[in-house]
Amino acid sequence: MENFLRRELIDWLRADPALTQINAIEEEAPITASAPWLGIAASASTDWGTKDRPGREVRIALELESRADEADADGLLVAAIEQRVLDLPPFQTEFEVASIRFLRSRSEERANNLRGALLEFRFRIFAPQS
Repeated sequence: MENFLRRELIDWLRADPALTQINAIEEEAPITASAPWLGIAASASTDWGTKDRPGREVRIALELESRADEADADGLLVAAIEQRVLDLPPFQTEFEVASIRFLRSRSEERANNLRGALLEFRFRIFAPQS
C-alpha cells in the first residue's frame, strides 16, 4: 500500500495549479532538475490494520529545494504543498485514507544560495473494501 500511496501523492501534487512554479515533482530527488524541485525524501510504513481490514500507517517526508536569499522566501510555497497533501482525496483505487496528519518540518540554508525544507506527514490508510 505504501507504494500506491507514494504514486498517488506525487500525481496529486503534480496536478495542483498552485505548484506549477516547481520545476519537478518526483518520487525521489530529481537528478537534473533545477530548483525549485520537490521529491519524497523518505517513507516508512507499519501495520495499522484491523481484524477484518489490512491497513498501514505510512510516514512520508517531502523535500523541497529552492533558491532564495530570504529565509521566508518559500514560505507560501511550503504552505501550498502542506495544504495540498492534507487535501488528498480519501478514496483511491488501491487504498482508502483514514487520516492525514502533518507531523513536523525543518528548514535549512544550503550552499550556493539554496534552501531546503523537509515536511513530514503521517497517513493512516486501509486496503479498499471488497
